[in-house]
Amino acid sequence: MTAENSPPNTPSPTPAPVSAKEEAVDTLRFLGLLAIAVLIFRSFFLSPFNIPSESMQPRLLIGDYLLVNKMAYGYTKHSLPFSVPLIPGRLFGRTPERGDVVVFKAPPLAKDDWIKRVIGVPGDTVQLRDGIVWLNGEPLKREPMADFVIPVTPNMVEASRAQGTLVCYSTEFEEIGPDGQRQCRYKQFRETLPDGRSYAILDIADLPVDNTPPYTVPDGSVFLMGDNRDRSADSRVPLYEGGLGGAVPEENLVGHALVSMFSTDGSASWFNPISWLTAARWKRIGESF
Repeated sequence: MTAENSPPNTPSPTPAPVSAKEEAVDTLRFLGLLAIAVLIFRSFFLSPFNIPSESMQPRLLIGDYLLVNKMAYGYTKHSLPFSVPLIPGRLFGRTPERGDVVVFKAPPLAKDDWIKRVIGVPGDTVQLRDGIVWLNGEPLKREPMADFVIPVTPNMVEASRAQGTLVCYSTEFEEIGPDGQRQCRYKQFRETLPDGRSYAILDIADLPVDNTPPYTVPDGSVFLMGDNRDRSADSRVPLYEGGLGGAVPEENLVGHALVSMFSTDGSASWFNPISWLTAARWKRIGESF
């Protein structure tokens, strides 16, 4: 066929414009699918958690943000937002190991997320004598470390005001640092479990919870304590005093603390973007457990 008798080029049909309504529907569909994907990921894989108190010093500070492994100990209704009862019982359950740092729903209401360290597992007998943890009739090894020194930060001041306490627990632990700023100084120790796993703890005062009767951890439960032994309402402390009232059921476990993903001293201002950088404690990011 020659160029003279070839058919003329037929223009492609112009696609019909997408209406504003269709665009809105597509956007809502995308946002809905994205929300479902985030919900599934946070419920069954990884979820963020922030530290609101000093009960896990020296490892964790107010203003730390963690990633929590939701797969570590299995799934219950507490794996879901607002503890929606869609998961019957406990699926793929696994008992934590001594020394694990866990996030859990605190008894008796199981509404608030707390974080503590596992000291006793089912069948263990836990007792404190003069602040020393005795596990199954043997004292845990405890060695002095260099003092734990922490600058007084805005979020520490805010937390102490909310709780009606002093920032450094007592005036005897507060001092002025070389930079002229307030700081807290505490005695620090390294505590070692029978399997050799160790971690730093604070023990700065003599309190009634430093001496307890022997307690045998029931089946399906774990005995939890804060690393800051004098500022932790944990398994040693009765429910009526704001503690956990003994071991916590494994069904209340939410996940295993995995890694620090961010930390702030609380000095940032929404109206000063530069402060978002200066308030960050960059060296704490990436610390694992």
